[in-house]
Amino acid sequence: MYTTDPLINERETIIRLIAGDEDAFCELYAAYKNRLLYFAMKFVKSRDFAEDIFQDAFTIIWQGRRFINPDASFSSYLYTIVKNRILNQIRDMDKEDTLKEQVLAQAIDYTDNTKDNILANDLKAVVTRAFESLTPRQREIFSMSREGQLSHKEIAEALGISINTVQEHISVSLRTIRAYLAKYSDTYADMLLILICLNL
Repeated sequence: MYTTDPLINERETIIRLIAGDEDAFCELYAAYKNRLLYFAMKFVKSRDFAEDIFQDAFTIIWQGRRFINPDASFSSYLYTIVKNRILNQIRDMDKEDTLKEQVLAQAIDYTDNTKDNILANDLKAVVTRAFESLTPRQREIFSMSREGQLSHKEIAEALGISINTVQEHISVSLRTIRAYLAKYSDTYADMLLILICLNL
């Protein structure tokens, strides 16, 4: 029998999610998007950062769906994940600001144009090799996300795949790139990763 009780309807949707129903995932994704983006933006002050936090949270939801308790508050569980991602984002932003200051300080002191060009070419070569370590599909989706600035939903619709598939490709791509850059010194690797994420 159909019920208009939103909590009961959500519980049914969550049970479908646990069973691996992608439609249920998309329903929850759409239902919570605006609320969670507003919540995240109060802390990170950026729509892009808030989008990343929201999408990361739902990646965690999908990957850990079998462990979700349908009788517990899904909203509380989801907000806890988002709060943790916000804290991580704020911490990473603080680190990024420090690294940018270091990079800018080095750029100011480094006035030899020839050496600057060599360094720029080295960075470009490393970034290129990092992208080449991805599969063609991963490169396509990662490029649409970072360079095209498309949302996961827009990418999914353009390629005719699920939002979850897009999320998994981007997650794997980031892990692959980080692993590749880890071959270099920590500072160098962090600098390259920031350059990639900022599309510089």
